[in-house]
Amino acid sequence: MRSFRATLMAGALALAGAVTAMQPAGAANFTWATANDILGLDPHANNHGVTNAMKSNVYEPLVRREPNGSLAAALAERWEVVDPTTWRFHLRRNVRFHGGEPFTAADVVHSVERVRQNDMAYTAQSIAAVRAVDDHTVEIETRGPSPVLLQDLTLLFITSRAWIEANNAMQVARAGQPGANTAFAQLNANGTGPFRVVERLADERTVLVPNPNWWDRAEHGITRATFRPVASAPTRVAALLSRELDVMYHVPLQDVPRIQQAQGIRLIQGPTARTIYLAMDVTRPENLEAPGTPNPMRDVRVRRAMYQAIDMETIRRVVLRNSTTATALPIAPAIGGFVPELNERLPFDADAARRLLAEAGHPNFRVALGCPNNRYINDEAICQSVVAMLQRVGIQARLDAMPFGRFLQRGANNEFQFWLLGWTPGNFDITNPARELLGEGSFNWGRFRDEEMERIVAEIGRTSTDNPRRQELARAYWTRFRELVPMIPLHQEPQLFGVRETVANFELRVNEDLELRAVRMRR
Repeated sequence: MRSFRATLMAGALALAGAVTAMQPAGAANFTWATANDILGLDPHANNHGVTNAMKSNVYEPLVRREPNGSLAAALAERWEVVDPTTWRFHLRRNVRFHGGEPFTAADVVHSVERVRQNDMAYTAQSIAAVRAVDDHTVEIETRGPSPVLLQDLTLLFITSRAWIEANNAMQVARAGQPGANTAFAQLNANGTGPFRVVERLADERTVLVPNPNWWDRAEHGITRATFRPVASAPTRVAALLSRELDVMYHVPLQDVPRIQQAQGIRLIQGPTARTIYLAMDVTRPENLEAPGTPNPMRDVRVRRAMYQAIDMETIRRVVLRNSTTATALPIAPAIGGFVPELNERLPFDADAARRLLAEAGHPNFRVALGCPNNRYINDEAICQSVVAMLQRVGIQARLDAMPFGRFLQRGANNEFQFWLLGWTPGNFDITNPARELLGEGSFNWGRFRDEEMERIVAEIGRTSTDNPRRQELARAYWTRFRELVPMIPLHQEPQLFGVRETVANFELRVNEDLELRAVRMRR
């Protein structure tokens, strides 16, 4: 590792110097921070918002999502539907990877094969086969009509087949899995995107410089970009105020007035497509907190009781300082398949919760709430409130909080029976959470499955987005969801960025986090 870092640093210094010389006058260094680090550089591993945003600086898909949510051509210049299950993509010519390899159709075929191994596999969920027609044409065959294929492809990043094979990196290792800390593609990067990675020190910094050979027009004005994970919210705020950072997020709610009043800093905020929710293991036969006793959450009456024990309005008003919108669905209004009339939460009713628990025969069971303490806005404080509310109806709840990386690892290992998580559907469609959270996906940690819901969503996936039938199906899907209570949606999280005057323009992305090509430095 020392030899690798020394070589990387030497190359970084030489490359940074060369790129700096090419930059226009007024170009600038850019430093940003958030609470947790990325989970690695492998574009086909770790479906995590901060990590996906970093990948998009380095790697590119065939079709990209613009900051306003629209779709645009990226590595594919254009495409057409040949028949209901065949799409033909015409690839951008004269594109090279950062290592110099030419981008061809073989790289697309190889990337689809590779992505199927891990929790980014949902990006290829509807793909039955992919074939290279020639070096610059690819055909994708879907399992059936797939109206959201383009949306799925926005996070299917393309890697160099030659680079992956030369470095024996076909195996995808997710953070927390054996070998992940030494996996080549987690420590190195070689994309076609607007930035190149020149330094990566886990939990310290990730440094990027512009790709001088990028096919698109670079307007950011960045000479060098440094990402710093800073777990302490007060430390992040202090770094912004002392001009160590150009951008920080999330701004702690209690510091919003201070940021708004600070000279040379502005608060940029808006809604997100991320839903914060509680989920439960509904299949495990035994209670993790009380071995030898049955798992109470297998009973829908217990799940409904836990839902009605939570006073979300108090959490929204006190813990979240009126910054969020409470929700009854695990998707936001910006997501295809949202049904407004089903977005009314079950009423908070502690007495009803107690009655349901008694009726189910579980009036005072034990449960631990697994909770990240550095990922979402006031995540641990939300969990503390939930634990207290559950205790008031007789449930012996306790808090089990930890950093997000450890939280993800334990969740993937099925170590939680009850947990808090946030989710932004990568394709901005109901089909994503239906698969990833409530179906065969890797974030369905509670292994909930329902044949009726899966039948409905399969039909949704075959129905065009402009067909009224699709919304009828979505209504049926969420009606069933509300009957079974496999999770407890809480609220839609806001975006809160602190931005210094060094940044001339900063555009919020509908899928949150920060993408460097959308930044405009002051020149």
